Amino acid sequence: MANGGPVRHGYPHMETVRAAITALYKRLSYDTVRTFATSVAPVDVAFCDTDDLYLGAQRVARELVRHYRLPDARLIVSFREMTHAANIELTAGPEYFVELNDRFRTHRRDIGAALAHEIMHVYLHRLDLAFAGTRENEILTDTATTYLGAGWLLLDAYREDGASSQKLGYLTPEEFGYVLAKRSLLFGEDPSTWFTSARAYEAYAEGLARARRDERQPPLTAAGWAGRRRYARDRRHAQEDARVPAADAVPYRFSPDGHGPLRVSFPCPTCHQRIRVPVRGRVRARCSLCRTVLECDT
Repeated sequence: MANGGPVRHGYPHMETVRAAITALYKRLSYDTVRTFATSVAPVDVAFCDTDDLYLGAQRVARELVRHYRLPDARLIVSFREMTHAANIELTAGPEYFVELNDRFRTHRRDIGAALAHEIMHVYLHRLDLAFAGTRENEILTDTATTYLGAGWLLLDAYREDGASSQKLGYLTPEEFGYVLAKRSLLFGEDPSTWFTSARAYEAYAEGLARARRDERQPPLTAAGWAGRRRYARDRRHAQEDARVPAADAVPYRFSPDGHGPLRVSFPCPTCHQRIRVPVRGRVRARCSLCRTVLECDT
């Protein structure tokens, strides 16, 4: 939790974020991801200063448990002084003890954001889905929280001006915006009307622009002129001497297919699983993981 300190910006965790989205689809399946088409509604997690602190926190926790479809999980919420925003004990259940930073006693509108992240830890624990290392696992948790409909709360908790700052979670504001935009493009949902923080809206707009660029990368037909020109040059080189573009330059990779035609692989713009198709002009590809149909010009 950044509390008055500097807030990191940009996209330093994108590789892990994209791997987390792929892992969600692999572990949950396309059908289960689709059951989260509706985000947590602002009214369901609203918390005002006149609400009783403990009863209100328990109410918000129950709503998030319902959203994540964890009917047999019970959250016991308490508050104490700590460095991080919150902490939860991952046990066999059904009761889980979650501690929130004392700061939330007076910043109650952000209690839902902190609980959304902690309860996602329970959800992923029950799925037995985890990444190696604390940092990577926390990025997975932030990504899953956002992609499955509760992470807009974490982005909305981001505030920054010349005198103070606050940010929850391990992702940068722009990365939260990116994952939220990925969800928005998938389900046709516009979360921008829910933001109470102007800086959160700015981060979402930037993340949305980044997410839309994923849908305009060659060999997709929506790619721009410059991308198509570079793709044609790289394809020609691959056909002539099997040279492969540098790993950090472009998302696509050419590879021979035995004695058959040259093939190109590229990440699915929805779930980021790599798709491999023959190089033969216009083709329609369907991602086997998220079922997105892609129009390609290979």
